[in-house]
Amino acid sequence: MSGTHSTPTTLLHTAESLRTRARGGRRAVVMTMGALHDGHASLIRAARRDAGPAGEVVVTVFVNPLQFGAGEDLARYPRTLEADVKIAEQAGADAVFAPSVDEVYPGGEPQVRVGAGPMGTVLEGATRPGHFDGMLTVVAKLLHLTAPDVALFGQKDAQQLALIRRMVRDLNFPVEIVGVPTVREDDGLALSSRNRYLSPDERRTALALSRALFAGRDRHAAQEALRARAVSAPATRARADALSAMGESRAAADAHAVAQSAAPSTPGPAAVVAAARHVLDEAARLRPPLELDYVALVDPADFTDVRPGHTGEAILAVAAKVGSTRLIDNIPLTFGVAV
Repeated sequence: MSGTHSTPTTLLHTAESLRTRARGGRRAVVMTMGALHDGHASLIRAARRDAGPAGEVVVTVFVNPLQFGAGEDLARYPRTLEADVKIAEQAGADAVFAPSVDEVYPGGEPQVRVGAGPMGTVLEGATRPGHFDGMLTVVAKLLHLTAPDVALFGQKDAQQLALIRRMVRDLNFPVEIVGVPTVREDDGLALSSRNRYLSPDERRTALALSRALFAGRDRHAAQEALRARAVSAPATRARADALSAMGESRAAADAHAVAQSAAPSTPGPAAVVAAARHVLDEAARLRPPLELDYVALVDPADFTDVRPGHTGEAILAVAAKVGSTRLIDNIPLTFGVAV
């Protein structure tokens, strides 16, 4: 299904021009900092489907200075508005709202801001202090300015998405928040505006992020399959011993693995993290090396580490630097077998 529509995309620069724009039907908003790529296009196409033919899709393009810390890449962050408008139009946007810093912060840096709370101090928040306060402040402002029925965000920025959902719930914003799956390049690298900074050698090293996540996912899938078999056909050590006595070594090993998978001591979450970390440790020895910031398996509700025996949703997240470029990635996992 094509995301294109018959009318050209309108470029707006002021809150007044957006406020006085005629609107009908459901308004879906996609917030970006520009430098749009296929990942953003997938968000816009999802917004187009959500809004429907009678609704409206608005894409915001704003490089928010509040979410860049000291030494981060605000100055060199790519600004490609003309190309962004074309991509937004091709994906089905009705309007692009690209305000200036003075338009968003007319009195200078705001004295009153949204605080991210405890969830904003871990993982990305620990590495980038104040980042999530700045992000939530601008998202709150843009939600007020665009007044959407629904706002769509990429799952690649999982902690950001979780915090936005929490802000909307805690502060009673009248908007639905929708997460859209991460888009990856053919080699597995998650699409990011920062990928353009990678040299060919750095990119090869950077592929370890997705490989680590896939290794963790595969370990998780194997554990869940064994647990499912243990629930449906419980195996015992006696059965494994009996098979072994008959010379059926492979069957015995399988039976023993199924039995062990049902045991309370099975280190499910720890094994998943260990599988991912093994890939990352190997990448640290490459040239150029991967400099790991964190790899963690967390509860998406509050981004605390999941504990042994965890059931339900989880996010396996990783962040690392390759050269001067910092990249993040994650995949969702579900623990526990339905019975």
